[in-house]
Amino acid sequence: MSEEMLCVFIANGQIQAHQARAFLESAGVPAVLRGESLSKTHGLTLDGLGRVEVLVAEADAERASALLASAQTGDYRLSDDADVE
Repeated sequence: MSEEMLCVFIANGQIQAHQARAFLESAGVPAVLRGESLSKTHGLTLDGLGRVEVLVAEADAERASALLASAQTGDYRLSDDADVE
């Protein structure tokens, strides 16, 4: 039986959702996206039609929420050993 997935972020469109997913995955938290199909086929992001949920496993939800919150507030920092050029 697979683990329950929880929504940790609601994005306004595919671009924002992919950014959030990539951020979480770079921190070692696997994530998947679930969203409104009209945003993919017609590019609509009006009145919730572009809503995309970022989902993580229940076991990762607390860490994912903390990571996203720290990025939102500007508190997130790369570790000293990060490979940044």
